[in-house]
Amino acid sequence: MPNPRIFLILLALVLALGQAAYAGIRRPVIVLDPGHGGKDRGTMWGGVSEKTITLSIARKVEARLRARGFTTAMTRRSDVFRSLEGRAAVANSYRNSLFVSIHCNADPRQRARGIETFYCGAQGLKLARIIHGHLDNHTTTPNRGIKFAGFTVLRNTAGPAALIECGFLTCPNERRLLTTAIYQERIARAIADGITQAIH
Repeated sequence: MPNPRIFLILLALVLALGQAAYAGIRRPVIVLDPGHGGKDRGTMWGGVSEKTITLSIARKVEARLRARGFTTAMTRRSDVFRSLEGRAAVANSYRNSLFVSIHCNADPRQRARGIETFYCGAQGLKLARIIHGHLDNHTTTPNRGIKFAGFTVLRNTAGPAALIECGFLTCPNERRLLTTAIYQERIARAIADGITQAIH
């Protein structure tokens, strides 16, 4: 008769491996979408282009998520142009995915400040709420809230999707912050924490 203690240890190991495999199957691929790129520079103010900031933040988010064991993908990894439909198609190419688009805002009057998060659909609303909550907790910039929007990248994505405006490049203070590695890491941590909570 097998040693009961060894049997229990083996059983616990099998169950743990099974749960890990099941969790891996259930976990979505996290698709990060750095806004703009290539010929589409996004908003440009004070010598700072949106496409550069969004890619830098997205890379930092991805690094944090991968360190936590998540599978990630990005709609672009360099300064290249991707159509809005093509960005949504990246997310839809996976059976189970979660999509987060990263942007910077602009106000020609140079008065607006703050972070806002957009969604389209019930799944997106839940994701937007969680991520936005973490952003609000990790930054001191005004909370502009969570808003519905029929943006192409949100409307055409099958899974949960949210679009984050990380701050206004037209606001001198926010533009300065968004160009610093420390603030980008703060934003990236908030986004990664929000995604992690939304999945669990």
